[in-house]
Amino acid sequence: MTQTAQATRATLPGDRSRTIAQLWRNAVAAGRQRPAYLAETDAGGWSEVSWSEADERVRAYANGLLARGVRKGDNVALLARNSLDWALVDFALAQIGAVGIPVYASSSARDVGYVLSHSEAVAIVCEDATQLAKVEEVSGELPALQHVLTYHDLEDLATHGRDYAATNPSALDDAAAAIGEEDLFTIIYTSGTTGPPKGCMLSNRNYHAMATVVDRMEETYYRPDDVMLLYLPLAHNYGRLMLLLGAHVGFTIAFLADPLRVAEALPQVRPTLLPSVPRVYEKVHTAVLAKFDSATGVKRRLIDWALPIGREVSRLESAGEPVPTGLRRKHRIADRLVFSKVREPFGGRLRMPGSGGAPLSKEIIEFFDAVGIRITEGYGLTECTTAASTNRPDVYRFGSVGQPLPGFDVRIADGGEIEVRSDTVFQGYYKDPEATASVLGDDGWLKTGDIGHLDEDGFLHITDRKKDILVTAGGKNVAPQNLENELKTSKYVSQALVVGDAKPYVAALVTLDPVEVGRWAEAQGIDEDAATLAGDDRVRALIQGVVDEANRERSRFEQVKRFAILPRDFTMEAGEITPTLKVRRRAVQEHFAAEIDALYAEPHVVAGSDESAG
Repeated sequence: MTQTAQATRATLPGDRSRTIAQLWRNAVAAGRQRPAYLAETDAGGWSEVSWSEADERVRAYANGLLARGVRKGDNVALLARNSLDWALVDFALAQIGAVGIPVYASSSARDVGYVLSHSEAVAIVCEDATQLAKVEEVSGELPALQHVLTYHDLEDLATHGRDYAATNPSALDDAAAAIGEEDLFTIIYTSGTTGPPKGCMLSNRNYHAMATVVDRMEETYYRPDDVMLLYLPLAHNYGRLMLLLGAHVGFTIAFLADPLRVAEALPQVRPTLLPSVPRVYEKVHTAVLAKFDSATGVKRRLIDWALPIGREVSRLESAGEPVPTGLRRKHRIADRLVFSKVREPFGGRLRMPGSGGAPLSKEIIEFFDAVGIRITEGYGLTECTTAASTNRPDVYRFGSVGQPLPGFDVRIADGGEIEVRSDTVFQGYYKDPEATASVLGDDGWLKTGDIGHLDEDGFLHITDRKKDILVTAGGKNVAPQNLENELKTSKYVSQALVVGDAKPYVAALVTLDPVEVGRWAEAQGIDEDAATLAGDDRVRALIQGVVDEANRERSRFEQVKRFAILPRDFTMEAGEITPTLKVRRRAVQEHFAAEIDALYAEPHVVAGSDESAG
């Protein structure tokens, strides 16, 4: 039976008002007093950038591009890490109707060449000489590419733009006025976890509808006085949406180029908003558990006393039940003595941490809520311009990805596939009508490729990626992400990848958290490096306990029967991790094919396999 959840659709303004060019102009005209952006300084601090200062540069860049012949419909790439310049160039492109083609800064020269060639980009803006070198390496294969700039060239571009505006005072306004809501705003290339990247065509209407959906949500969701730390790549649709939301709502965005410096930036920026991918929360969870486990004496007794209190308050609040006065009083003490210390590294003002891009374990979400950090997990994909559903600070259900956003219809089709319909559904894949037809029907419903269900209150629950579902040799369907998330809740496990398609049983590849396993080894008197520890029988016994715990509540056919501990973690350099920290399953399986084969070398000795279980 098909399940459907519908949200009220509001009437939105007409053609010219639903463009990103107009969204930016509205932001500037609002007369906001709080800074638009925070940019890192060479001295290690953060400088404020006002809306008027930002707009002056946006207009100068836009006029400079017009002066160089870039026009509406031209594809222009950005190859850089997060920065103020990235944001302002992107808004400048929107002002003239050029189509932004974001490219991850971590991309190889080959990947850069693919995106530039496939998109037929006429121009590219690179962060620095390192990124420029990637373009130069493949420039012979890019006949359409006419303009190559780096950030060092932006001041000249701005000067050129001011001169052009002086002699062509109406050119920019005329260009903006010629943009319609159905015109393309951007082409975002998917990260390619299952194959070559595909270019998702997103119109001005798509992104405008996505950014303005907050107008129909609670005022507590995003506020003009918020401060956001944005480390998510602006090349990714989640980070890009945050950029546009900042302009629409009016909150301040602090750009962080290096995701590895989040811990350093948090106490400096003291954000109220932190959009993130699960990997960051998984790492923090591991660190907090390790700190709790190492506590002794009075500190340990306080933790053991406080955590059950936090969990019970969290349980009552999530169930919509009142918290008894006595318990609330104990909770205030527990918060002051224990939980507030957990929140301190986040800067002390964190109001709404978000998670998206991949599933986050329910256990981790519940742990953070118990210590006063309510993570709002959402769900979406590039093909529907980021999000389709989300939990909210006061409307949430742990283990779900929330209710559909206003203006979104979500249904569960036969076979359990989630389908979405809204104004944000993309225009199709660039130069790939066959792939477009495979996911987008004439009725406007987008086939997401994800499996899930809607509960009685309309909360969406994700089971797995349709393409990732394993079908064992015994015909049993297994969702690998659920098992992987369960394994990763252990502080000793960094990554896990579950295999078993067309095999007699489920197996797993596991990588070790070097810090936590190193501490454990030291306590055991084991003096070995991380690679050697992967082959140590005592470490294997440790991880066996983790696997046993993950298997405990599962049916026999979906339990991990064998596992291999790998000598290294999955890396972005090896192409095993996407820029948004998702595992590329195909790449990992190719790189560790021998280890996988070994897991199935002697299936007849494995008790409880599909074959033995019938």
